[in-house]
Amino acid sequence: MSDLPRKAVTRTAKLAALPLGFAGRATWGLGKRIGGKSAELVAREVQQRTADQLFKVLGELKGGAMKLGQALSVFESALPEEVAGPYRAALTKLQEAAPPMPSGTVHAVLAERLGEDWRELFLTFDDKPSAAASIGQVHRAVWHDGRDVAVKVQYPGAGEALLSDLTQLSRFARLLGPLVPGMDIKPLITEMRDRVSEELDYEQEARSQRAHAEEFAEDPDVVVPEVVHQSAQVLVTEWMDGVPLADVIADGTAGQRDRAGQLLARFLFSGPARTGLLHADPHPGNFRLLPPEPGAGASGEESDEGADAARWRLGVLDFGTVDRLPGGLPQTIGDALRLTLGGDADAVYEMLRAEGFVKDSIDLEPDAVLDYLLPIIEPAEVEEFTFSRSWMRHQAARIADPRSPAHQLGKQLNLPPSYLLIHRVTLSTIGVLCQLGATVRLRDELESWLPGFLAPEDAEDQVDAEGQVDAADQEDAEGQADAADDLEDAEGQVDAADDREDQEGQEDVEVLDSEGQGQGTGGQGPEHVPPAPRSAETVDAG
Repeated sequence: MSDLPRKAVTRTAKLAALPLGFAGRATWGLGKRIGGKSAELVAREVQQRTADQLFKVLGELKGGAMKLGQALSVFESALPEEVAGPYRAALTKLQEAAPPMPSGTVHAVLAERLGEDWRELFLTFDDKPSAAASIGQVHRAVWHDGRDVAVKVQYPGAGEALLSDLTQLSRFARLLGPLVPGMDIKPLITEMRDRVSEELDYEQEARSQRAHAEEFAEDPDVVVPEVVHQSAQVLVTEWMDGVPLADVIADGTAGQRDRAGQLLARFLFSGPARTGLLHADPHPGNFRLLPPEPGAGASGEESDEGADAARWRLGVLDFGTVDRLPGGLPQTIGDALRLTLGGDADAVYEMLRAEGFVKDSIDLEPDAVLDYLLPIIEPAEVEEFTFSRSWMRHQAARIADPRSPAHQLGKQLNLPPSYLLIHRVTLSTIGVLCQLGATVRLRDELESWLPGFLAPEDAEDQVDAEGQVDAADQEDAEGQADAADDLEDAEGQVDAADDREDQEGQEDVEVLDSEGQGQGTGGQGPEHVPPAPRSAETVDAG
């Protein structure tokens, strides 16, 4: 299907068929087992067929259906390996591609939003989309000033389709539970539905992207494309090349994986502190790994893979969904992490209760809450941590198993609305880190960017140390300036001495000249030089 199906009855019918398909495949699987096939083989066949149908439908429908598929795709590492295999290929298809809308529809949107002469804005425009997203697709073009640009065009009727899909999906969210063990899908869908108007607002997206582009303009590690032009349903930004993060996950070197993971964690925690905004759509399709700029770190010697990887940069795309955090990430998160790592069960429990994570009607054992949290925050406890699918699967199984204490306790915890998006973004980012298999110094990023993670006295020491470094830098700069002034003064003195010497030399010349003139009139100087002998002609003439 190449166009966006907008009729509610068509979209609803496609989505409603999914639960029936799930049930049908379960029955088919039972029949196969009765026929003698092994349970393991049948389970894999059922999973493969489920994946094929589910993500084919979600990808074709785009809108909310595809958006949910992309959101779920980062959690595939939580699935048991024997189940994850069939899903993985289908999930990753949603991250970079989807059926395109016809070029005629694209041209109609551009003519409506940019004017009938829209082609004059571009030197070239590629009708074939380079990427497709949940509510729009991207075309590569060359702007009239010669810049390579990405032109994001919103699907006609995307808003209506988005709302319709998410409403329908929420009705059988429970059936999608096995896709992400330990995670309740329904709140995720509800949160997406609540943000539909923001997702469709390209003006707001342009503001968010400009804020990030300005803040990270001189950053050596993170690159955000500049906004070139914006109107309703059309957003033009600078083009960004680079290696899609999905490709790094599939084929990247260990150095590239670690570098991408470190920068992804850095962007997650530094973005809110620097811009007051949290990029809230961290699936691999929105990130690129960019090679070092020409000459960056070059020393004339052949560098090894590790050194090269350490200079790669992270490109960030798609600011359609952001969380507004004017003061950065809430200090409560940093305080809770610090106290949990410190083993202060009572303080952690009281903080969670005060913030609404534990409702007044619920009584829990503080030590049990601490035991629930500690495995999850293991990456923050050590200097560096290697994220992996096996670690993610272990955490998911621990929370999802109805027989485990963690599952029982987790059901009694509450997630306040103000933390919902932060929670989803953090989990999604961890999912991507596990897909990368990246070794990350997460604690470094938390200490640098998360308020409250450092104890107050340690934070003061860090500020003092940074102040001393700044003072030392300033002192060095002032010293260099003084040295430059001294050098300039010295050079000035040398120049003055040279000027005096030149002047004295000129005076000497003038004295000699005057003495020579005196000799010509018969004056007898101390060093009289006799006149040169005249030639014969002169004598004869005389």
